[in-house]
Amino acid sequence: MTFSQYGDYFYLYILLLTSIPAIILGLCEKKIKYYGMIATAFMILLIVGVNVHLKFLIAFMVIEVIVVKGYEYVRKKTDSKLVYRLFLLASMSPIIINKLSPYTSMGTIGFIGISYLNFRTIQMVIEIYDGAIKEVKLLDMIYFVLFFPTLSSGPIDRSRRFEKELEKNISRSEYVNEYLAPGIKKIFMGIGYKFVIAFLINVYWMSKIPTDITFKNALSYMYAYSLYLFFDFGGYSLFAVGTSYIFGIKAPDNFNKPFISKDMKEFWTRWHISLSRWFGDYIFSRYLISSMRKKRFKSRATAGRVAQMITMLVMGFWHGLTWFYIVYGIYQGLALVLTDIYQKKSKFYKKHKKEKWFEYVQIFVTFNIACFGLLIFSGYFA
Repeated sequence: MTFSQYGDYFYLYILLLTSIPAIILGLCEKKIKYYGMIATAFMILLIVGVNVHLKFLIAFMVIEVIVVKGYEYVRKKTDSKLVYRLFLLASMSPIIINKLSPYTSMGTIGFIGISYLNFRTIQMVIEIYDGAIKEVKLLDMIYFVLFFPTLSSGPIDRSRRFEKELEKNISRSEYVNEYLAPGIKKIFMGIGYKFVIAFLINVYWMSKIPTDITFKNALSYMYAYSLYLFFDFGGYSLFAVGTSYIFGIKAPDNFNKPFISKDMKEFWTRWHISLSRWFGDYIFSRYLISSMRKKRFKSRATAGRVAQMITMLVMGFWHGLTWFYIVYGIYQGLALVLTDIYQKKSKFYKKHKKEKWFEYVQIFVTFNIACFGLLIFSGYFA
């Protein structure tokens, strides 16, 4: 038997019981780290189950430990880009296999949350090459990758930040005021988001929209699905972050009022923040810097726009190898590029951008652009 993380009431009951020793340790000013490792192993068995998916998870960890620790050793001997790229490809192999396997006779090879776990190991290989990570502690690495509060859907943390928190000595007052109280608050917000608002949207709106595709039905589904996805995933993220706080780790927030964004660039700083920052740091910024160094384009603006298209297209492919995910990636890339062009070229925008009425218009327009993108993402037209 397995349980849906943060989506099953019995799971939440077990989570409550599992959190009590962590709270006691925090109040006693003891490190939660080693109990957290035990709790993570137990909760993984609860979430994944003792089945073929657990075997995939174990195989994944064995591969990634060999790759990360192997590259840590090799990096001290050479800074060869070819060697780095081979290790990076090896690190990426689980997610590549997972995305391609459904189209083979073997069926899906993987487990819940494989993408989010793989992003963490890929990040470590990249930062070992950069020289930002000098030493990889085996137990800390395993705990970072498998940390159960963020197992199935993130948020995506960074190893150096995570390990810094692990070694931090937290006083009782600091634990209560900066970890326990905010963590509990986030969990209760998650309950409201996921089990109240998302539930009501689904039951009384989204599920009642007729299945035949008309303009009216598509428009209604666009708004219903967008709001449902935000409150459902936002609720999950609040649960994950809140639980992380209780276990002494300040996992990054994943949403920050995305539907009040004034443009699509701002939207991607508020929506699925940990994912967009990961793609921004490791794809967008690196391609942009490389393009500027190699003078691929005449201007930085052009390089930036190409980088935006590539980043969002990769994000589309990452979601899945289906046409609507790929179109979603292209759509988001075009939305960012056109936003950038409009803001740089439009005299009307430059004249009115700080006026209150114009900000409200921008929020309304951006909300609809974002919602249409999520309509594509939903596979409504598939």
